[in-house]
Amino acid sequence: AMAGGLEPHLEALRRELRASDPAVLSVLLALLAVAVTLLIWRFVQGRRSSRKAVLLLGLCDSGKTLLFARLLTGKYRDTQTSITDSSAVYRVSNDKSANVTLIDLPGHESLRLQFLERFKAAARAIVFVVDSVAFQREVKDVAEFLYQVLVDSTVLKNAPALLIACNKQDVTMAKSAKLIQQQLEKELNTLRVTHSAAPTSLDGSATGGPAHLGKKGKDFDFSQLPMKVEFVECSARGSKGEEGDADFEGLEKWLAKIA
Repeated sequence: AMAGGLEPHLEALRRELRASDPAVLSVLLALLAVAVTLLIWRFVQGRRSSRKAVLLLGLCDSGKTLLFARLLTGKYRDTQTSITDSSAVYRVSNDKSANVTLIDLPGHESLRLQFLERFKAAARAIVFVVDSVAFQREVKDVAEFLYQVLVDSTVLKNAPALLIACNKQDVTMAKSAKLIQQQLEKELNTLRVTHSAAPTSLDGSATGGPAHLGKKGKDFDFSQLPMKVEFVECSARGSKGEEGDADFEGLEKWLAKIA
């Protein structure tokens, strides 16, 4: 009934537009396009502003909890393996009005995915912490966890900014961010082949999760993901150990950028 009542008015508007000066019509169309663009932008910004969490992910002993404490207090503290989440508001140093909620999630294999499930929808960004010293030994486990994060449907849909924080750079044997990136791309490339070849269940659905990561027909690299991925080198302990300051200027700049 409402549509029927509006139809005469819409038809009159169509006649006026057809009869109007083409220049006027062009202006009206341009204004309409601007209005639609603004509406879409406000919708996207509204969704983004509702996601204020920065999730700290990584394997056990990667240094997540110390990094979490250092970012919030600047001080060193002894930590132990987390079995639950910890959260606190982090304020950007040069802009006190800009803040995010840092959430440190357990890295234990039996806990990490269930905690990711709980918080992933609120994630504006993800900091995936890597132990740069143990990386060569743990590369397969690191890649497996990162793969599970990257193929998650909510993560893919929201595309939160992703930072790979290569921690423990104060140790001589630490691997560089460049080498860690290259090795992770190689391992993720292997994993997506393995998972896409997983057997199907009786109902015909794949049991190995999403079939592909990145672009088909190309070796995987992080630029193929829907979110922006960056790498930084950092040290939660710092070069002077417990008595010195942490070294994570790159991480702080990144947090300021995404806040």
